[in-house]
Amino acid sequence: MFAYVARQPIVDTSQQLYAYELLFRDGEKNCFPNISPDEATSRILAASHLNVGLEAVTNGALAFINFHTDTLLYRFPTSLDPNNVVIEITETVDVSDDLVEACQQINAQGYRLALDDYDLEEKWQALLPLISIVKFDITTVTDQQIRETVPLLKAHNIKLVAERVETKEQFHYYRQLGFDYFQGYFFARPEVIRHRKMSSSAVNMLELLKESTAAELNIENINTILERDVSLSYLLLRFINNPTVNKRNEITSLKHAMNFMGEQEVRKFIALLSLANLSDGQPGEILSMSLVRARFCELILVAMKDHSKPNSGFLTGMLSLIDTLMEQEMRELVSKLPLPGDVSGALCGENNQLKQCLHLATAFERGQWGIVRAIGTRFGLTQKQLHEIYISALSWAAALQNEVRN
Repeated sequence: MFAYVARQPIVDTSQQLYAYELLFRDGEKNCFPNISPDEATSRILAASHLNVGLEAVTNGALAFINFHTDTLLYRFPTSLDPNNVVIEITETVDVSDDLVEACQQINAQGYRLALDDYDLEEKWQALLPLISIVKFDITTVTDQQIRETVPLLKAHNIKLVAERVETKEQFHYYRQLGFDYFQGYFFARPEVIRHRKMSSSAVNMLELLKESTAAELNIENINTILERDVSLSYLLLRFINNPTVNKRNEITSLKHAMNFMGEQEVRKFIALLSLANLSDGQPGEILSMSLVRARFCELILVAMKDHSKPNSGFLTGMLSLIDTLMEQEMRELVSKLPLPGDVSGALCGENNQLKQCLHLATAFERGQWGIVRAIGTRFGLTQKQLHEIYISALSWAAALQNEVRN
């Protein structure tokens, strides 16, 4: 049995990344099959920690990790670095004197404790003095209960997370109620602004994106765009010279990159440069998700031995959230870009192979293991292959996103 791992972003009131909740699953369903939750958590977390490493999944961000009764009683969280994790106590634990004592000892060693899916039951009172963060599933607790409870928790300096936030309206509502963090994919949903005027910088980036997807790559046109902003050329070379991408020779110019890496690779990095700049001022996780999807879709097609389409897979993933970044309709944006037909189709909802690759990527993001298994089987790929491709995509995206930050 091979361990899946997924990560779900938790963002702050500015929609910037605060942490990831890690979802460890040992089968195709979004649950622990055939074995106790404790055994599964211990076994899978140990495997992930030793073989993959939390860093590869989180890129250094804080990790929320679920723990059940026995893993807490056996002090299993203490095998992890308290600076990197939040110990999430699941709603199914049996609250006993032994459990409270175990949590006291874990907390005394510097670990932050969070209550998952807080339901306001009396049994949690014994644990609340140890708790730094409380998570509310906004679909299971009433609005009145939340309004009554928030001031009581805030009075004890407890931070609040709203889970299953799927719309901007929900985000704004719970933010004004006093919530500190938000878990859900509301930030990745396009909020179309009619007749939005693009900045000159955004126009430049869209021009660059057009050049990267044109039938023939025109180096002269690209250089003209890059010359408008010296930092663009610098960032492009930073991307291309990243050790994750290029471990051999240092690339010193666009022409050098063309000769050394080939046109298809250079196209990818020009598209990446455009997207990185278009994402400025937007939630950072949108760029991160776009990068992961791009590399994931590319590697899926390589694994399927469809060598004619990897660049199309890369473009599909890379541009899958451009409507959110640009706050415009996807069809309108796609019409402005000279994309291959199958890429345009996938981005606009046509259920072709590239759309299935994208669906597979989003299923990984949400820990929808049944969908992962079904599409993987259709593609002729094993669970082990899929997991390795996803981890590879996370690492690749992290390396390049670090270049943007630096």
